[in-house]
Amino acid sequence: MPNPSSQELTSAYFRAQIGRVIGTLDKITARPNPAPSGRVIPEADDIAIHDGRRLEATVMFLDICKFSSRPCEGADEQMAVVQILSLFFTEMIRIIEDHGGFVEKNTGDGLMAYFAQNNLPGITIQQRALSCALTMFSAAENIINPLLVRSNIAPLQFRICMDHGQITVAKVGAARRFNGIVAVGTTANIASKMLAVAQPETILLGDMMRQGLPQEWVRQYVELETANSGWVYRQSNAPYPFWRYFGRWKVPAI
Repeated sequence: MPNPSSQELTSAYFRAQIGRVIGTLDKITARPNPAPSGRVIPEADDIAIHDGRRLEATVMFLDICKFSSRPCEGADEQMAVVQILSLFFTEMIRIIEDHGGFVEKNTGDGLMAYFAQNNLPGITIQQRALSCALTMFSAAENIINPLLVRSNIAPLQFRICMDHGQITVAKVGAARRFNGIVAVGTTANIASKMLAVAQPETILLGDMMRQGLPQEWVRQYVELETANSGWVYRQSNAPYPFWRYFGRWKVPAI
């Protein structure tokens, strides 16, 4: 290992690094067709390290707004933050799984998930993912936030951004320890960048996401957020717009 007391990288360690990187490159490039097409999101055990599967999917990013501004210096404050996040994400992850989604990662104050092949006739992947987002907002507004307010804790505000398209779901990382599933592709990049545009308590959609929704939903609940998102359709060079979905579920009587 390198010597932490020195500001110089030893030649022995550097040579070992070169050997490791070249060895990894040889393993990666030697694999035949490492990302075949598929329809189902693979589990970590379903694919080998450095391999992937290309599929059509909706990518979702959820971000809690201004969570870093909450007091979090003392032990009690930090424990309160842990409890709030645990309460919130336990239910959000369950909702995603109930809608057939796959949670890739929790970012601390947000999460990333995606939805692929659907076994519900007449229901698009986009519609199922949007149903998930609506259920998440309903749970926060009608169950989680009232519980927080009752305990004199500020309610949570968050935003959800989604886009739809072809992604490659791959297994990356070190072979025998820190590795996991990641989604790679423009669709995932766009969904992530949309967070910079989305306001608190909003659902923001990429254009391909909007196109997969029922026309009645689009007519009633979709408004243009921006036509100048910074992205363009590659073939036509036309702007790729973002849309805001403002509909919400009605809470059923119990």
